[in-house]
Amino acid sequence: MKIKQSEFVISAVGPSQYPEDGLPEVALCGRSNVGKSSLINKMLLRRNLARTSGQPGKTQTLNYYKINEDLYFVDFPGYGYARVAKTQRLSWGKMIELYLQEREPLKLVLQLVDLRHAPSAEDVKMYAWLSHYDIPMCVVATKADKVSRSQWIKHSKVIRQTLGMPGHVPLNLFSSETGQGRDELWSLIEQVAEIPLNTPTEPANIMQETEDNG
Repeated sequence: MKIKQSEFVISAVGPSQYPEDGLPEVALCGRSNVGKSSLINKMLLRRNLARTSGQPGKTQTLNYYKINEDLYFVDFPGYGYARVAKTQRLSWGKMIELYLQEREPLKLVLQLVDLRHAPSAEDVKMYAWLSHYDIPMCVVATKADKVSRSQWIKHSKVIRQTLGMPGHVPLNLFSSETGQGRDELWSLIEQVAEIPLNTPTEPANIMQETEDNG
């Protein structure tokens, strides 16, 4: 997807603050240190549009980013950070659950996990939550550049087995450093959000090819 314009729009805490233009929305969820901001910046080819922080748990709202007048990225608060107060975590949970249940423009959820490690208990819970609402989703394994290519299949199998992912749920290996997985992820977003394609067809994801053959 050719990025002509991208901008931060609003940090929303409830439905009254969500955009009302009806554009498709792609939500991103994951642990506080999994690299959501870095992924957003890489996808949009911007350095600091989504601010990364050394302080996990900083994002406490639904942060909306508008792309090309075509769609929004919606960045969820990170989960799994123990120093965030329990009452705050419960408030986030209610906000996110309401969004997942009722937000009509939501077309896809990207759940980010760290390719280097088996998904955490919080990752498993979030995946089950998304599956329960039957929302189209893609699991994005970040920090792929930190794992040798020869180990990608092994680590991907651990992710699929731990989350209980059926074969039809895509797994995208992504690196905000090298751009690995960016084109494939945009192709999926364009398809699910029904955005007119303006990028050349990309080769199939290496993991999908492996699964189809095995």
